[in-house]
Amino acid sequence: MSDPEVRVTEDELHALVDGELPEDRRQDVDAWLANHPEDAGRVAAWHRQNELIRARFAGVADEPVPARFDLDRLGRRGRSWRWLSAAAMLAIFLAGGLTGWFGRGAWEGSPVVRAVVADALDAHRLYIAEVRHPIEVPAQAAHLIPWLSRRIGHQLRAPDLEPFGLRMIGGRLLPGPRGAAALLMYEGPSGERFTLYCSRAPAPETAFRYREGGQVAAIYWVEGGLGYVVSGPADRERLHNIAKAAYEQLERRPTSANQSSDPINASLVQ
Repeated sequence: MSDPEVRVTEDELHALVDGELPEDRRQDVDAWLANHPEDAGRVAAWHRQNELIRARFAGVADEPVPARFDLDRLGRRGRSWRWLSAAAMLAIFLAGGLTGWFGRGAWEGSPVVRAVVADALDAHRLYIAEVRHPIEVPAQAAHLIPWLSRRIGHQLRAPDLEPFGLRMIGGRLLPGPRGAAALLMYEGPSGERFTLYCSRAPAPETAFRYREGGQVAAIYWVEGGLGYVVSGPADRERLHNIAKAAYEQLERRPTSANQSSDPINASLVQ
């Protein structure tokens, strides 16, 4: 019989998620998680992270190693490292000049922003397909928004999208590229689902941007060190209107004299 108070280490929790936990420890770990909801939540988040990784990189591990990574070839090229170093320095110099020339548009290459949008779209695809468990906490739960706000370190609001026929059904906590991320899910009368994703994104503020991936699309923007992504069916105009309504409710900022810096007044960028 398992003892729920037998101490379980973090290494064992990771081993459980990775499928490497010894069978003779399984009952003790299960009993521990049943009595320690915080650890149970961490394990659930790790499972979800693994699902997202598998969904994004499925099949990559089985691909052949590219010829450019052949060890013998790399060894023969070792003598030319000085020339490569000089070329790299020149490329950095040119990239810096181009960044200064193009200015505001250069943020789009930010790995952080790309990661936020990719994670948001992956989470959207993964959870809108769930029938029984699309959310972690229902919208009716009073602690949903305070809990998500505390975890992402920012006061989050749940936009009212009823004018678009969308009812919030709940939300969940996800691992993001810079810590925790919040995901709110909305559902329409015909079953279509939209999500609002929020995560830290230390990048310059920007106007709305549109990205399409198959049958789903996203409109995203960066504001105050946070990245917001509204995802749904690939209907650009409707998605833009929903994102605009969400932005207005999330920010609730007084109108600025410089309207061009406001994402909802700037042109939507493809």
